[in-house]
Amino acid sequence: PECPNEAITAGDDVYEIEAKRCTECVGHFDESQCAAVCPVDCCVPDPEHKETKEELMTKFKRLTSGD
Repeated sequence: PECPNEAITAGDDVYEIEAKRCTECVGHFDESQCAAVCPVDCCVPDPEHKETKEELMTKFKRLTSGD
């Protein structure tokens, strides 16, 4: 429920973040909501999947456009 893009799902042992849906909350909030509420500080950007703020904003617009 913390993720406005519904990018977080419960895995077997941990929660999983779907990179195609994650905008790091760009367009929604000033900070990533998953990181803000995670009790063990494990929500960190994936170094294998770096995106600029512009790329994240483009993804946000695509996800929220209704197309």
